[in-house]
Amino acid sequence: MIRQVDLVDRVRKYDPGVDEDMLNRAYVFSMKAHGSQVRASGDPYFSHPLEVAGIVSDLKLDGATVATALLHDTVEDTVATLEQIENDFGKEIALLVDGVTKLTRLEMAVDGSPQAENFRKLLMAMSNDLRVLLVKLADRLHNMRTLNFLQDEEKRLRIARETMDIYAPLAERIGMQAIKEELENLAFAELNPEAQKSVLARLDFLRADGSDLVDRICDELRATLGEQKMEAHIEGREKRPYSIWRKMERKNISFEQLSDVMAFRIVVPSIEECYRVLGAVHGAYRMVPNRFKDFISTPKRNNYRSIHTTVIGPEKQRIEIQIRTQEMHEIAELGVAAHWTYKEPGKPAEISEYRWIRELLEIMDHASNPEEFLEHTKLEMFQDQVFCFSPKGELIALPRGATPVDFAYAVHTQIGDTTVGAKVNGRIAPLQTELHNGDQVEIIRSKAQTPSPTWEGFVVTGKARSAIRRFVRNRERSEFVDLGKAMLERAFESSGRELTDKALENVLVRLGVETVVEVHEKVGDGTLTARDVVEAVFPGEKPARRLGLRSLAGAFSRSRTAKGGDRAIPIRGLIPGMAVHLATCCYPLPGDRIVGIINQGKGVTIHTIDCESLENYSSSPESWLDVSWEVDGDDAEFQVGRIEIILMNQPGSLNAMTSVIASNLGNISNLKIISRSPETFEFLVDVEVQDAKHLSNIVAALRADPSMQTVTRVRG
Repeated sequence: MIRQVDLVDRVRKYDPGVDEDMLNRAYVFSMKAHGSQVRASGDPYFSHPLEVAGIVSDLKLDGATVATALLHDTVEDTVATLEQIENDFGKEIALLVDGVTKLTRLEMAVDGSPQAENFRKLLMAMSNDLRVLLVKLADRLHNMRTLNFLQDEEKRLRIARETMDIYAPLAERIGMQAIKEELENLAFAELNPEAQKSVLARLDFLRADGSDLVDRICDELRATLGEQKMEAHIEGREKRPYSIWRKMERKNISFEQLSDVMAFRIVVPSIEECYRVLGAVHGAYRMVPNRFKDFISTPKRNNYRSIHTTVIGPEKQRIEIQIRTQEMHEIAELGVAAHWTYKEPGKPAEISEYRWIRELLEIMDHASNPEEFLEHTKLEMFQDQVFCFSPKGELIALPRGATPVDFAYAVHTQIGDTTVGAKVNGRIAPLQTELHNGDQVEIIRSKAQTPSPTWEGFVVTGKARSAIRRFVRNRERSEFVDLGKAMLERAFESSGRELTDKALENVLVRLGVETVVEVHEKVGDGTLTARDVVEAVFPGEKPARRLGLRSLAGAFSRSRTAKGGDRAIPIRGLIPGMAVHLATCCYPLPGDRIVGIINQGKGVTIHTIDCESLENYSSSPESWLDVSWEVDGDDAEFQVGRIEIILMNQPGSLNAMTSVIASNLGNISNLKIISRSPETFEFLVDVEVQDAKHLSNIVAALRADPSMQTVTRVRG
C-alpha cells in the first residue's frame, strides 16, 4: 500500500499549495472508517480507496479530488455520514463524495438492465462536477485490476461487460486514452480470455523474431529527422491486444494480415514542427493511401489533437506514426485531466472544452429503480447532441435541432415513413418541433401515411433526409410513369392506333432508352413528347390533333367513376359506434394525413394533420385519435374538397372553370362568391372528388387555364 507520507509528497510535487493537513486527515478518517473490512483478495479494504487516490494523483488532480478518492466508499460501505464528512472536510469534498456515492447507487440500480448504452450516455451527462466522474473512473480501474480475485464467474463477467460497455467509452469521450485502453484490455481478458492469449502469443513470437525492431525503427526515424535538423522525442510501442483483436474482427482478417501492429509517436515543441516532421516523414517514406488524418486542424470532439499517418517505413515495415506537441500528448493521454491547473490552491480552473459534462441538475434521492430515475432526472448534456426517450424508456441520441421526424427515423425507417404526428412529453406537437434533452417522444403512425416532401425542409439527420428524398424520387417516378402512359394511350388513340408494349420495345434503341417503363417516364417528365414516340413507332404518322390539358386530364382519370350508394367514411382506427364527421375547416380527403378529434356528444371529427384548427386541441391530447384512411383513392367514395379560385372577370371564364372541373370528373356541389372587383371574382368551390390526388389534378388543370388568376386548396 502507498504510505501516507508518500501520497502527500506525490501530490505536493505537482501542487505545492495543497492542503497537506486535509489529505492527512482524509487518510486517517478512511482507514478508521473501513477498519477491519477486507476485500476479495484478502487485503484490507482501505487498500482500495488508497490505490484509487494513487491513480487520481497520477492524473495530477487537485487535493480535494485526492481526498474524495480516499473517502469515496465511506458513506456507502461504512457508518460514516455525509454530515460527518462535511463537518470534517468542508462542503466541496462532501459534495464530491455524495456525487460518487449517487453514481455508485445508480450503477447498482441499473445492474442487470439491458440498456447499458443508455446508462453510459447518462453517466457522461450526470455530474455537477467533472471530478466526480474522474474519481469514478479511477475506482473502476482499480476494481478491474483486482477483478481476478472475485470467485463468482458470473459477477466477473458482468463487471467486465459493464466496463467495456460503459466505462471505457466514457474514458474515451473525455479523452483519457491511457485509462480507456487499460480498461478495455482488462475487460477483454475476462470476456474473451482465449482470444487474448492468442493475440499475446502472436506478439511474443514477433518480439522473439525481431527483439530490437522497435528500437531500430526509432533510431532510423531519429536519423531521418536529424538530417533535417529537427529535434523530437520518439517512442514506439505495440498496439494493445484488444485494439488488435477489434481490428481483426472489424476487418475480418487474420493476425498475419495485420501490417501495423506497431505505433510510433513523435513529440515536438510546436505545431509548426508537427507539419515539418510530417513533410520529412512523407519525403523519406511512401505514405499508405487513405491512412492520413489531421486532428490538429480538426480536433476530435474530446479535444484530441494529433497528426496520424501510416507509411512503409524503416526496414520496409508498415507503421503508424502519430505527430503531436507535448501539450497535445498530455491531453491525448490524460484527456480532461490534462487541463487541471491551479490558479488558487485546491481550486481547479474551469475547463471550457468540457462544459457539456458539467451539469447534473438533479438526481432524485429516493429513486428506487432506473425507470424512476430516468423519469425524474433532467438532462443537460452535450452541446452538439440531445437525448430523447421513447415511451418505453429507450434512449435515442440525435443532433442538436432534431425534430420528431428525425426521432422516428432514428428508431426505424418504416416508423419514419409512416409518421403522421407526435406527442412530446405527452402533448401533441408539430412535426417540426425542436427536441430538447430529456424529452419523451411518442410517434403517431398510420399505414396509409407516406413521407411528405416538406419534411426535408426541417429534418437534420442524414438518415431522415435520405429516406425522404428516396421516397420523393420513387413517387415522382411512379407519377411520371402513370402520366406518360396515359399521354401515350391518348396520342395513339387519336392516331387510330393501339399502344402496345411490343410496339414500344421495337423502338427503344431509336428513342435512346432501355425499357418500356423508361419510355413512359420520359414522356411523363417531358424529356420525350408523345408525338416523338408515335413517329418512332409509325414513321411519317402524324397525330390527328394535339392533346390539350382537358383531354389529357380525361385520359389520366377516365377510369375513375363515381360510386353510388351510401356515402360511408372509410376510416381505420375509430372507436366502434361513434359518429364520424369530416371537418369543414380543412376538408380532409383520402390520401391526406389525418387525425381524429373526439368531441363530447358529437363523435369524432376528422382533420388533416396540418389543419390550423388543431391548435385549439393542443392542451387536450386525450381527445386525439390515431386514424387513417381504410381504402386508396380508386376504391374511395366521393368526398368534398374545397378550393378557392380567383377568376378573371371576362366572358367565358366561369364556363372555363366549370368545364375544367367536369372534364377531370369532379362534381361541383357548392359554389359561393366571397368577393368581387371590376377585374376579378373570388369563389369558394366545393368539389366532389375521390381523393387528394384527384383534387390535386383538378387544381393543376385549373391553374393551367389563363382565365384563372390563382387556385388554392382550402386547408383551414
